[in-house]
Amino acid sequence: MKAKEIRDMTIGEMGLKLEELKKDLFNLRLQHATNQLDNPIKIVDVKRDIARIKTIIRERELSEQNP
Repeated sequence: MKAKEIRDMTIGEMGLKLEELKKDLFNLRLQHATNQLDNPIKIVDVKRDIARIKTIIRERELSEQNP
């Protein structure tokens, strides 16, 4: 997921996407622990997407506080 795609979302959509990504990360970790995960790089990608969303949410919070 690109940062531009995330910036086009509303705060509510970002929150829903964040919850979805957290569930995906949990499932990927579970698959990795049971040796069922084909591509462990997926874990890294999901973590980065979570970080991107959290960063953009924080940017918006700060821009609202300091106009």
